[in-house]
Amino acid sequence: MSAMPGCPACEADYTYEDGAMFVCPMCAHEWPRDGEQTSVEEEKSVRDANGNVIRDGDTITVIKDLRVKGSSLVVKVGTRVKNIRLVDGDHDIDCKIDGIGAMKLKSEFVKKA
Repeated sequence: MSAMPGCPACEADYTYEDGAMFVCPMCAHEWPRDGEQTSVEEEKSVRDANGNVIRDGDTITVIKDLRVKGSSLVVKVGTRVKNIRLVDGDHDIDCKIDGIGAMKLKSEFVKKA
């Protein structure tokens, strides 16, 4: 019987196989059995309303009127936003909109320009 590899994240010895993956029950880290490590950036992909992959620095277009919380301002349909930055969280796009300022947007309300 072959020995199971230790967890690369927390270095625990209590790993087990689950299909084509190794799993650590201590920290819930999963990695492929073939030894290739996939980076977190490759696993995470943000998609717009049409299913296109959005990356840092892209230009996007708003597809729905969005009211700014705590203000009477509205981001209108068709507003183009340049040089976006992707962040973790519910609102996964961080950007600066002319006339409004810094905002966080959800990817489901934008499309790639």
